[in-house]
Order: sequence, then C-alpha cells, then structure tokens
Amino acid sequence: MVQAWYTDKSGDDPQRPHRGEPGRPVALKQLRGLRVLYWKLDADKYENDPELEKIRKERNYSWMDIITICHDKLPNYEEKIKMFYEEYLHRDDEIRYILDGSGYFDVRDKEDSYNQDFEF
Repeated sequence: MVQAWYTDKSGDDPQRPHRGEPGRPVALKQLRGLRVLYWKLDADKYENDPELEKIRKERNYSWMDIITICHDKLPNYEEKIKMFYEEYLHRDDEIRYILDGSGYFDVRDKEDSYNQDFEF
C-alpha cells in the first residue's frame, strides 16, 4: 500500500516519516499528475511476473537491478544509505519494485518544491 503526504520540512532523522501536522494526504491521482505511478504486483513472482514485463515493455524500461537494503545484507550499510538522503535527479523514468519493507521518497511538485513523502 502506498501512502503520500505533505512533509513537515524538518531536518530531523531522515528515516522517520516527517508527516506534516495537521496531516495532509496526497491522492494517487495527484501523484499521477507528477508522473509518479503505482502498481500493486505479486512480489513472489517478481522474477517472471507477466504484469511487470507488460509494464516494462509498454514504458520502454530496459534496465533493472535488485538490491537488499538492510543491516544484515548490505555491506557498509550505514555509509551506503547516506546517499539516499542527498538530492539527486533522474533524467529517465525509473522503477522501484519494493519486495519487502518500506521506504520514503521525496518528490518535487509542479511548483518545484519538496512537499511530499511517499511511503511504499
């Protein structure tokens, strides 16, 4: 399940949600307007999922990798996750297929401001 909300803009721990008070949710329709798309797929079939293949083909996604981000499986975990806290822009569309766990993504709106966190 994806959730989206406007952030509180605090500089606290980047691993916490940062939901603004009062909470201001963002609808999936609004995300689509920002070209943030969401599909619910069967994570048990990710290696041979026909629905994922269909999405990749329709959207011309050709590259993918699989990473596991957790203390037990990612060498030098604390150092490597710091890269996720720095802003970077993608020139091309990108798939984030979350098999397990969750993460937060900051997305700029059409006024070019950070205002949403998305929890997947």
